[in-house]
Amino acid sequence: MNLIDVRRNLAYRITDPVVRILSKSRITPNALTFINLALNIVTAYVIATGRLPLGGVLVLVSGLFDLLDGALARFTKQTTKFGAILDSTVDRISEAAILCGLWIWYIPQEEASLEIVLIFVVLIGSFLVSYIRARAEGLGWQCQVGLFTRAERVIVLAIGLLINQIFIALCVLVVFVSITVVQRLVYLWKQGNIKGD
Repeated sequence: MNLIDVRRNLAYRITDPVVRILSKSRITPNALTFINLALNIVTAYVIATGRLPLGGVLVLVSGLFDLLDGALARFTKQTTKFGAILDSTVDRISEAAILCGLWIWYIPQEEASLEIVLIFVVLIGSFLVSYIRARAEGLGWQCQVGLFTRAERVIVLAIGLLINQIFIALCVLVVFVSITVVQRLVYLWKQGNIKGD
């Protein structure tokens, strides 16, 4: 079993009981996406105001909502191309909002210049991880490889907030997000160099 299958099976185990309940309600996958966006904006505010452990909890809760919209769409057979684009767009906005909340918290701290740089590197790297996959899929290739997808980034940041070790969490994110970018580029380079019979 590869890493992609592990992620998929774990996400299914987490979301399946909740999705079965949600499917009996009138809530739609797109509504869950917008709830997730609102929750992430609240989370960003909480982090910006220095309530880091609460921010860590909310990051995990919003991460669960991020899994639920797509799972509900698949379970209820309401998947649409627009829904997929909306979900991806909200994911990028949400990740940027949380990192900006952390950036705002660091701004008044005189000795936090390194952390601010790390936040920007993580933000750029996270966007690149998603962009490379989207660009590859636009060209007809699958590209789900890589150590640090959004789920891993959410977990590491949440742990860093919960135990107040944000600098370490940012360093971990910078290293592994960068590795993931390289992994995806190398994978696609190999795919692009495979010649047909």
